[in-house]
Amino acid sequence: MERTGKKSRGLIGVIGLFTILLALAPILSPYDPLQVDPGNRLQTMSSDYLLGTDHLGRDMLSRILTGAQTTVGISFLIMMMVMLIGVPAGLISGYSGGLIDRIFMRITDAVMAFPDFIVAIVLSGLLGPGMLNLMWAIVLVKWTSYARLVRSIVLSEKQKDYMLMAELNGVPGFRAMRKHLLPHVAGHVLVLCTLDLGKVILMIAALSYIGLGAQPPSPEWGAMLNDGRAYFHSAPHLMYIPGLAIILVVLILNLAGDKLRDHYDVKKEGV
Repeated sequence: MERTGKKSRGLIGVIGLFTILLALAPILSPYDPLQVDPGNRLQTMSSDYLLGTDHLGRDMLSRILTGAQTTVGISFLIMMMVMLIGVPAGLISGYSGGLIDRIFMRITDAVMAFPDFIVAIVLSGLLGPGMLNLMWAIVLVKWTSYARLVRSIVLSEKQKDYMLMAELNGVPGFRAMRKHLLPHVAGHVLVLCTLDLGKVILMIAALSYIGLGAQPPSPEWGAMLNDGRAYFHSAPHLMYIPGLAIILVVLILNLAGDKLRDHYDVKKEGV
């Protein structure tokens, strides 16, 4: 138990440090991430450029730090939008039942019939390249899994005695959902959100890599991978650095999700 507690505290410390770095990225960046300097292009790591420079002479460290705000920051924003849509939809559908629930199920079945990444590519292509359109494409793909999770929990909980008593006492539906059902849903949603953050980061990076997300000269990690592809043999750090940044952040978020899942005992509840 003591060892587990130390690991949890260590993970919280790493996440806290990363959050601080994310917030202070513009201050910590030694150079302007958009400043082009052809005289210093493709520089290797040195005291002047700790992570080298790219094909246009832009400082890689500055671009990685600023790109974290784009890649990770937008991922957090997407997950907030997903929960704001998915959680109320699942609560209303599961609590109301009937026609509303049947319509909801048909919509979610249609969206979830295909792999989410494929649907995100199609929607991004239809909406056009750009981070705003990419955000909406991922939100439209992701909200259904949260709504179905919440619905399944609500269907289970509303059969229990405390919900039957609330109904007999004439508690309004909105109050019953907010006061009684939402606390049971929150832990499961938080676990899924933490685990999904890594997936969303990978989706953003992948879609930006193929040109459907961030557009030049935005310092987004996936777009940086695409920029460095042509220089892989002569300057491999252009791909290694953003690739390692993506791997590290996704790994930290997955570990955090595992810890939260253990804390809320989601495995034992079969969700």
